[in-house]
Amino acid sequence: MLTILGFAMIATFLVLIMMKKMSPIAALVLIPALFCVFVGKGAHLGDYVIDGVSSLAPTAAMLMFAIVYFGVMIDVGLFDPIVRGILRFCKADPMRIVVGTALLAAIVSLDGDGSTTFMITVSAMYPLYKRLKMSLVVMTGVAAMANGVMNTLPWGGPTARAATALKLDASDVFVPMIPALLVGLLGVVLLAYVLGLRERRRLGALTLVETPAEEGAGARETETVLVGAGSGTGTGSGAVTGAGPGEEAPSAGGSGAGTDTDAQDDDFRGLDPDRPTLRPKLYWFNALLTVVLLAAMIMEWLPIPVLFLLGAALALTVNFPHIPDQRARIAAHADNVLNVSGMVFAAAVFTGVLQGTGMVDHMAEWLVGIVPEAMGPHMALVTGVLSLPLTYFMSNDGFYFGVLPVLAEAGAAHGVSPLEMARASLVGQPLHMSSPLVPAVYVLVGMARVEFGDHTRFVVKWAALTCLLILAAGILFGII
Repeated sequence: MLTILGFAMIATFLVLIMMKKMSPIAALVLIPALFCVFVGKGAHLGDYVIDGVSSLAPTAAMLMFAIVYFGVMIDVGLFDPIVRGILRFCKADPMRIVVGTALLAAIVSLDGDGSTTFMITVSAMYPLYKRLKMSLVVMTGVAAMANGVMNTLPWGGPTARAATALKLDASDVFVPMIPALLVGLLGVVLLAYVLGLRERRRLGALTLVETPAEEGAGARETETVLVGAGSGTGTGSGAVTGAGPGEEAPSAGGSGAGTDTDAQDDDFRGLDPDRPTLRPKLYWFNALLTVVLLAAMIMEWLPIPVLFLLGAALALTVNFPHIPDQRARIAAHADNVLNVSGMVFAAAVFTGVLQGTGMVDHMAEWLVGIVPEAMGPHMALVTGVLSLPLTYFMSNDGFYFGVLPVLAEAGAAHGVSPLEMARASLVGQPLHMSSPLVPAVYVLVGMARVEFGDHTRFVVKWAALTCLLILAAGILFGII
C-alpha cells in the first residue's frame, strides 16, 4: 500500500507542476501533507517537517548568500572586462564568436542563475551574430550547453537539490565531480570550435577595423567596420559589408544606419557601461575576493554556506558602505533568493514525508525487485543514463525530489553509495537546460529571436552527447 501511495504522490506532484497547475513550492508542501494524512500519519507531519527543515537549513543559506554574492559582483562590474575581452577576442571571425559565446556563458554562469547568464550572453553576442548573418540557433545552443554544465555548481540548483534529497553535503557531491565537469566544458568549447568553423566556411572571411566614432556616438569610442570578401564597405555599430565567397551581401544587417534591424540591435548593448552600481576602483579587490572564495570552496577550508555568508557580507560592506545602497542591492536580487531558498525549505516537507512515512523504503524495495540482479551494482550508471530523459521531460524538482531518492535506495541495496548516485544524477544537466520546463530557456530564445522548436532540433543531439561525455569521464576517473 505504501508503495502505491508513494508512487501516486510522486506522480501527482510531477503532473501538477508539469501542467503548471501548481507552483513547485506549493506542490512540494501541499501534496505530501495530503498524502501524509492518507497514510494515517498526519499527526506526525510536524515532526517530519521540522526534521527536514533542520537538515536543509545549511543548503538554503548557501543558495541565498551565493545568489547575493554573484549578483553583487555583476552589479559592480567584475565581469565587464571579461565580456569586453571576449568581444575583442571574437573580432569578426565566426569561429571565435562561437567559442567566445561558450566561454562567456560559462563564466557568467558562476552566478548560478540561468536567466542572468542568458541575458548577459545574448546582450553581448547577439549584435555580432546578427550583423554577420550567423546562425542564431548556434548561439542559443552553445550558450545553453555551457550553462548546463556550469549549472551543476553547488549554488546553481541541481547539486543542492541532489544533496538535499539524499541528505548529503553539497561539497561532497560537487568537488569530486569537477574533473568530469571540466571534460564536459572542454567538450562544449570544442563543439563550439567545430560549429564556428562551419559558420566560417558558410560565411567566408571577414575582417574588423576600428574607426573613430562620430560625435554624438555616446559612450562608444569607436565604431566597428566589418569588411568582407565582396564589394563595398559600411559603418555602424558592428556593421557587416561585403560577403564571403558564394554568399549574397547582407541587406538589412549591414546597409547602414536607420533600418529596423539596426534599431532592434540597439536593444542589445550588453552590460550598461554607465550603470550607477559600478565600482571600478574596487575591481581588483572584488576579483581577489572571488578567487579566494572559490579556492576556499574547492579546498574545503570552511563549509560552503559559511564561505558565501562571509563573502556576501564582505562584498556588500566594501562595495556599498551606505546602508540604503546595501538594501537596494539585496532587494534587487530578492526574487531569486526567495524562489530558491523557499524551494529548499518547501522540499523539507516532501522529503520528510517520503522518508518519515516509510514510502521511499517500500518503493525502493519494489524497484530493487524489478532491477535485474546484474544491473544492481551499476545503479550509478543507470541513474546517469536515466538523468538525460528524466531531467528533460520533468523539472529538476520532480527528478531530484521525486525520483532520485528511490533510485538511491535501490542503489544502496546493491552497495552503491548515495554520493555516487548524487553525482551520476547531475549528468543530464546540459540537456536539461534546453527543456521546455525550464523558464530560463524562454529568456534565451526570446532575446535571441529564435523559435523554440528550431533551438530544440539543433541542441538536443549535441547536449545529449555532452551529457554522455561527462558520464564517461566520471566513470573513467572513478567518480561515478
